[in-house]
Amino acid sequence: MTIGPGIHKNSSRGYRPISPARNRLQSRLLTGAITGLILLAITAQPIATHRPGQSLQSAAIPLLVSLVFGAVVWAVRAATIGGVALGALICFLLTQAPRISNGAPASSIGQSALPALIAVFAISFVSTRFGRSRKEKRGLAEGRRGRHASQIAANLGVAALFAAAGYYQGCVAALAEAAADTASSEIGQTIGGSVRLLTAWKTVPAGTNGGVTVAGTIAAIAGAAITVLVAALNRVLWPHAATIFASACAGVFFDSLLGATVENRGWIGNDLVNFASTLFAALLATLLSRQ
Repeated sequence: MTIGPGIHKNSSRGYRPISPARNRLQSRLLTGAITGLILLAITAQPIATHRPGQSLQSAAIPLLVSLVFGAVVWAVRAATIGGVALGALICFLLTQAPRISNGAPASSIGQSALPALIAVFAISFVSTRFGRSRKEKRGLAEGRRGRHASQIAANLGVAALFAAAGYYQGCVAALAEAAADTASSEIGQTIGGSVRLLTAWKTVPAGTNGGVTVAGTIAAIAGAAITVLVAALNRVLWPHAATIFASACAGVFFDSLLGATVENRGWIGNDLVNFASTLFAALLATLLSRQ
């Protein structure tokens, strides 16, 4: 539930922003690692599904869907070209989940993780553009070029890897957390209200990492709920929907905790915080759904 960007200017209040060089290095390493793992998962997929003879046929529709998804993202300037490319790879994997784990295809594209991915994209797109002019005046708005590859890796990489590993509940929890965190940050910045640091519960300026607002919290809950409800088009999810929703909400609060502590100390940047938060949500949902 980080209200502000990864690098802020509140050092006068005891916060120590991460250096630009360290932030870039962390983001590049994260992007490279996620991209490499996704490519490895895609390459190994025919082996994992035990249907090598049908690999080209089974990949045709996911490939087409991914290209269309990437084209739409590029057309609305929701991501840079690097972000679009990585997003298309992630879409390719999610369009086939949960088939990757057991070799049994979903009955339709609607039964895959694609609807949840579209929900995340729609929530992020609307939230980012909600009150953009006001956020720009306050220096809190996202760039008009859209999200970079590192942001795509941080927010969606975990979902793709859990899908490739066959952990569908964890995949959806990661997607729901990403949607919730974006809605919380963007809508919280626009509506405003008292911003309080999660760890000390003291009032802090808008844009402080780890700051939470009432509006942002409500937006986070709504974003997670919408994503899980859309994902529940796949009946496999029904018995675990409440667990996944709770895990996503827990991931958002974990995001705020990291923002208020290690990010405000300048140890890690916003991309690593987002990645860690989606990973936390995915692991929690996977563990709880097996109880």
